Amino acid sequence: MKTFFISHPECLAHRAPSGHPECPERLDAIDDQLIASGIEPWLRHREAPLATREQVLRVHDAAYLEALEEGLPGPGQWATLDGGDTYYGEHSLQAAHRAAGGVILGVDLVLENSTHTAFCSVRPPGHHAGRDYGMGFCVFNNVAIGVMHALEQHGLSRVAIVDFDVHHGNGTEDIVRGDPRVLFCSSFQHPFYPNTGADTQSDNVINMPLPRDTDGAALRAVVAEKCLPALEAFDPDLVMVSAGFDGHLEDEMANFRLVEADYEWLTREIHGIAKRHCEGRLVSVLEGGYDLSALGRSVVAHLKVLTEE
Repeated sequence: MKTFFISHPECLAHRAPSGHPECPERLDAIDDQLIASGIEPWLRHREAPLATREQVLRVHDAAYLEALEEGLPGPGQWATLDGGDTYYGEHSLQAAHRAAGGVILGVDLVLENSTHTAFCSVRPPGHHAGRDYGMGFCVFNNVAIGVMHALEQHGLSRVAIVDFDVHHGNGTEDIVRGDPRVLFCSSFQHPFYPNTGADTQSDNVINMPLPRDTDGAALRAVVAEKCLPALEAFDPDLVMVSAGFDGHLEDEMANFRLVEADYEWLTREIHGIAKRHCEGRLVSVLEGGYDLSALGRSVVAHLKVLTEE
């Protein structure tokens, strides 16, 4: 089975000052590993379109989008969206529209074609962005925009989101919390940035806070206990994945001890849910992952599962 692989050169144009971990080289590292691994023949490449204003406004407030448009920095300049290290440069808004547009295309492709899996190799990432704010390197909430497109444009009734980034997907939770059409399952290191999610009380949110030094066995146990049964009961029409690989042992941005085999296991279990409930329809979206070698290898492990018959 082939998997749609969606990206765009303009996603490389979003830049922060030199040395920032969320860098264009992340996508290059993934591309390099795709070639080295021999998985390329199993991918159907597509270029991400630009998300329209209407599509973005399904999730984000008009005032936030207008502030981004009006505050676009000039050449060689940066603003920050959170007063910290979420940099916003002259090409960032275009890249953000490509990232969100890539996820929308992924939803369209898996719902309208015989190929039912897609991976969106896009940046800037999205799961920390809320309705009216960007933070945590995120500008638009790409996964949430894809979910709302699936619900409102395609008329789906139930969409599940599984977020295995090492950081809590606070923006996604803020957007979908209380919406019975969406089930949000998130595993993350806690206490840790953004220091949210541990005390959430909502019927459609399954949060799995885990301590530093969590290894694959501990993560698998909590996912099997809390996430997978909830997904089975939810019976999704589509599965979306916020695929963050910054919990890898080699990634210094956090303190988990995961390896490629753990991402393979996670992907197989999530894909199994999609196969049993929605003909395998799954759209995976890149979030974190900042050690370039570990990121490339982990994405390949993820994609190898998605391309299995």
